[in-house]
Amino acid sequence: MPELPEVECIRRTLAPRVAGRRIRSVQILSPLCAGGRAQELASAVAGRRIVRLARHGKHLLFELDTGVMDIHPRMTGRLLAEGTVSRHTRAVFNLDGGDLLFDDVRQFGRIRYLENAEDLGLGPDALGLPLERFVEMAAARRGRIKPLLLNQEAIAGIGNIYADEALHRARIHPAAGAARLSRARLARLHEAIQSTLHEAIEAGGSSISDYVDAEGRQGRYQAQHRVYGRAGEACRECAARIRRMVLNQRATHFCPRCQRY
Repeated sequence: MPELPEVECIRRTLAPRVAGRRIRSVQILSPLCAGGRAQELASAVAGRRIVRLARHGKHLLFELDTGVMDIHPRMTGRLLAEGTVSRHTRAVFNLDGGDLLFDDVRQFGRIRYLENAEDLGLGPDALGLPLERFVEMAAARRGRIKPLLLNQEAIAGIGNIYADEALHRARIHPAAGAARLSRARLARLHEAIQSTLHEAIEAGGSSISDYVDAEGRQGRYQAQHRVYGRAGEACRECAARIRRMVLNQRATHFCPRCQRY
């Protein structure tokens, strides 16, 4: 599933191709991607000029001369600047500089038009989250730390991959109580989140299933994963075997030695 680093890589490769372009027309090939509002979406964005391509959390925001088009890739959504229409293409945006395709194998991705980006209903972007606010969030949380990291209304952008990776880097067990973590440990986790996300972006993101950037290139960060997807393999820090468990119905990877509970 594209998380913050993958969506940021899509934004970086796509922005130079779409900024300043006008959306001539929109063809919605699957009403699901528009939440059943295909005609409404097409009418709202056709004729609009793309002023800027931004990102908040896992969402791509096409800032238009009026309003915002929000594209959330979810599990298998792809935005391709140089692609060919296939059976997985769900929407085609005809720009004055060429076509932009939205492909989605599992059809979980969504495209919508918003009057304002504030209507997203998300928490602060993980890369812009101040330490003090993070500490306050954890202190007010009754549950465990990993579900807090995954809560998009609290922190936007972190998914299963980077929650596991940041927690290992900070040496914090995923099931640790958020409110019981000291300020020093939370500061270490905050730094681990920032470092992990930045490194993943520089490596082009993680390609573990369908993810590619807007030019069709796979990411390389999966080769640097510390724990995610490495159950049974040796920890890169201490050589203990990485374990996998289910936490709040999500597969979770951790090192039992580096991340003692």
